[in-house]
Amino acid sequence: MLVVDEIDVYYGAIHALRGVSLRVEQREIVTLIGANGAGKTTLLKTISGLLRPRLGTIQFEEDGEERCLTKLPPHKVVGLGISHAPEGRIIFATMSVRENLELGAYLRKDRMGVRDDMERVFALFPRLKERLQQNAGTLSGGEQQMLAIGRALMSRPKILMLDEPSLGLAPMLVQGIFHTIREINANGTTILLIEQNARMALSVATRGYVLETGRITFEGSSAELTANERVKEAYLGA
Repeated sequence: MLVVDEIDVYYGAIHALRGVSLRVEQREIVTLIGANGAGKTTLLKTISGLLRPRLGTIQFEEDGEERCLTKLPPHKVVGLGISHAPEGRIIFATMSVRENLELGAYLRKDRMGVRDDMERVFALFPRLKERLQQNAGTLSGGEQQMLAIGRALMSRPKILMLDEPSLGLAPMLVQGIFHTIREINANGTTILLIEQNARMALSVATRGYVLETGRITFEGSSAELTANERVKEAYLGA
């Protein structure tokens, strides 16, 4: 469904991604693990069109038709069906919960469908319905994370990219977020997940990649990565 092929990405003179390749199949949860500064967020920003690769290509297949994302602007990437819940949530703090969710559907013209999808978001995150008219900036950290994911779902994505969804959350809330990630995937949405909590990420993912200093160093099924001694030592606390 999504194929990243040998991309190189730079920040000025800094070579942030070096020949990175990965694939995401339909209905999978694929996780990308690695230390801070390894390039994980850079990769999602590049897929989203916020950054441009200097080399390599990014392909997205929809209904048997292959589309090149490499030079598309972000709103075109969203329009094709790839949505991004960024690190740090980045909600619109002075706008209401409802307005944040509506902005997630800004490309859509199907009002009935948007209304139905908002109800689906409320089914996943009942707390958001209770806070509907509240300014997003007054929500707790966990509620803001719910809102960031809900807003990303409002574009009705085929692939949902999540960047550190558990960051800064209490352990009980982390369990809830990962339960919701499984539920979103079970409802048919493919997920590409970045997560510092590597053990939790591998517990929900189908496959995973390890990114170290801008390069993919390991890839495999979640079971293979969980059993890998190097991965266990570096990322799983073993």
